[in-house]
Amino acid sequence: MRAVVIREHGGPETLRLEEVPTPRPGPGEVVLRVRAVALNNLDVWTRAGSPGGRPIFPWGDRKLPAITGVDAAGTVEKVGEGVGGWTRGDRAVVNPMLWCGECEFCLAGEQSMCVDYHIWGEHVPGGMADYALVPARNLLRLPDGVPFERAASAPACYTTAWRGLITVGRLRAGKDLLVVGASGGVGTAAVVIGRYAGARVFALVGNEEKARKATGLGATSIDRTEFPSFSERVRALTGLGVHLAADPVGASTWPETIRSLRPGGRMVICGATGGERPDIDIREIYQRHRQILGAPMGNIGDFQAVMDLVFRVEITPVVHAVMPLSEIREAHRIFEAREHFGKIVLVPD
Repeated sequence: MRAVVIREHGGPETLRLEEVPTPRPGPGEVVLRVRAVALNNLDVWTRAGSPGGRPIFPWGDRKLPAITGVDAAGTVEKVGEGVGGWTRGDRAVVNPMLWCGECEFCLAGEQSMCVDYHIWGEHVPGGMADYALVPARNLLRLPDGVPFERAASAPACYTTAWRGLITVGRLRAGKDLLVVGASGGVGTAAVVIGRYAGARVFALVGNEEKARKATGLGATSIDRTEFPSFSERVRALTGLGVHLAADPVGASTWPETIRSLRPGGRMVICGATGGERPDIDIREIYQRHRQILGAPMGNIGDFQAVMDLVFRVEITPVVHAVMPLSEIREAHRIFEAREHFGKIVLVPD
């Protein structure tokens, strides 16, 4: 089979589409024929190396060579021993969380808090290939009529956004939501989910074209190039500030995001693409009764809830482009240059 193999850190030119052995399923596993796979920050970080030279996770970086691809959908090709309920040709989408199932957090239903938490496509080979090996418990049945490209665009980013806004952030209709970095995968997911929840959504983006697209999703757009101190613009539009802010960017936006919160407001965080060590005044948090809440990925319930909405077309993931897998270098270039608005999805040629 063909797979995108990362053998060294560097730019998109280091990516290679190679012939590698097709995996065979072990007990409890299936081989998925990949029909669509979406690009994420994790793909770029594995290729380029961790931001700031530090591991992304406490257990260190993924070892090279690597086959990434966190978000994938396809059809079951082979099933391993002990796998029930799945047969060749069944349509499925992958839940990328890997958990032990035995620790106190797993037993409480919080798989993304697992003491041995890993990510499929980041720490084990994923979906940037013709075929991928997947634990059968990580498959969710994909209804007929749901395009593979739509399904593959949702798992990681939309589960993360759902966890942050709904489960942790308790966003409800009539509340004000600020989405920072609203053009990326998690950002566009937060805009879509925020609108679905009935919130008034303010989308912070980096240029006029992205502002136009965010407005098309029903958000009030704020162009950061026009309003570098964007908290002033948020307060001008809301009066006291927003009830909830979603900030997947990190150090470069945290100070202004915190100032955008009304007294008692909450900020949910799930990433640090703009740096992981912000310079903040903690008095702006405790003196105004604000809260900062970590919300990376989500549990099985979060995944199933948001995917069900995708299946029923109650929310529609934003897709920037669908490209052939052979154009993986160009896909990485677009992603790393932040030229995209929404997800970049690749399909095997």
